[in-house]
Amino acid sequence: MGHIVNGEREYRLLQQRLDQNITGAPYSPVFIQILKLLFSPAEATIARQIPLRPTSVAALARKIGLHQEELQKKILIMAEKGLVFDFEYQGQSHVVLAPVVIGFFEFVYMRTREDLPMGELAQLFEEYMYCDDRFARAVFQENTQLGRALVQEEALPAGDYSEVLNWEKASHVIQSAKTVGLSLCACRHKASHLEKACNAPLKTCLTFNHGAEMLIKKGMAEQSSVSEAMAVLEQCKQAGLAQIADNVQRTVGFMCNCCGCCCGMIQAIKTFDLRSAVVTSNWVAHIAAEQCTGCGLCIKACPVDAIGLDEGSNARPKAVCEPSLCLGCGVCYSACKRGCISMNGREQQVMVPETTFDRMVAMAIERGKLSNFLFDDPSRLSHRALGRIASVIEKSAPVKAFMAIKPIRSVFLSALASGAKKYTER
Repeated sequence: MGHIVNGEREYRLLQQRLDQNITGAPYSPVFIQILKLLFSPAEATIARQIPLRPTSVAALARKIGLHQEELQKKILIMAEKGLVFDFEYQGQSHVVLAPVVIGFFEFVYMRTREDLPMGELAQLFEEYMYCDDRFARAVFQENTQLGRALVQEEALPAGDYSEVLNWEKASHVIQSAKTVGLSLCACRHKASHLEKACNAPLKTCLTFNHGAEMLIKKGMAEQSSVSEAMAVLEQCKQAGLAQIADNVQRTVGFMCNCCGCCCGMIQAIKTFDLRSAVVTSNWVAHIAAEQCTGCGLCIKACPVDAIGLDEGSNARPKAVCEPSLCLGCGVCYSACKRGCISMNGREQQVMVPETTFDRMVAMAIERGKLSNFLFDDPSRLSHRALGRIASVIEKSAPVKAFMAIKPIRSVFLSALASGAKKYTER
């Protein structure tokens, strides 16, 4: 009986560890069931001690009291399952605990597999993510998000197209990538196990550069050429899918091709009215009322229900777009057969973090988790990293910036104390 209680404790501690992540993992008995299906009790014990930032396997082995070779084997098994990230850096093996999203949920469903109860997990994930709003709010309730919408380049007026920055173009993201990976769409794959999937293409998830290399190595993605990836992009546009990419300007890591019925990010918008769950593009749909016949094709195509019919006083209803709800994806432009829709620039420029590090810091500040991000190992934060954090804080709203200052100050003090201790121990 004590063994059972102790086993349950390990999963509860693992949940608490995952909840410290920037995107969170609120407690639920359902989530504990998910963890039990994914992690053995021994794996849960190891995983809950893995830092939120990359750490060497050698350092982790010393921390938890295992031989490095033994730990390396266990890490490799968890990495093959998609539960941790492992990689080589400066000749040493490193590991970091994968969050729920973007993390082990995607890694479970980015490929077909027989080593896990996929149907049971799909039902549990569906219940955890959508039966109440706690998980969705932990991930999406603030302004800085994991994903941003890309406008379909064909929808842009010729005069304005030259003003679009490279990181706003799906074509440039693909063509500039050193490595491209192609995987199953995790969301539609999960939905297929619940018999809820739509008819959209399934192999549509694109990953790039180091992330793609890792997924290809682990068998979670197939290596794709640039031309093959561009063909996938065109296929997805023809299928009416919206492109949602990594919310960074430099070294974009992924591009999803999303439907309005299966995508987890879009479902957070539609199910829980979390309208900022996907950062919009710098464009918004405009419908020319004088040309619109009210056919409803754009309404059906819009993934976030931003378009409706205005009955008004006209004999024939016209389609209208609510700008505050519009993702700026351009899917409606492609759906319209009469050329009534154009994409206009937004009045206010959308701010996109420069790098993944900047995005993570901004998300941590907004979600009140900067101390979790910093205190994993304050001594490993370089002056350059702290400088970038300070730069992000400077751009934050005053209240958010004030909340971030105390953890930063604490890290400096911890680093000073650590240095003093080392000095006195010489």
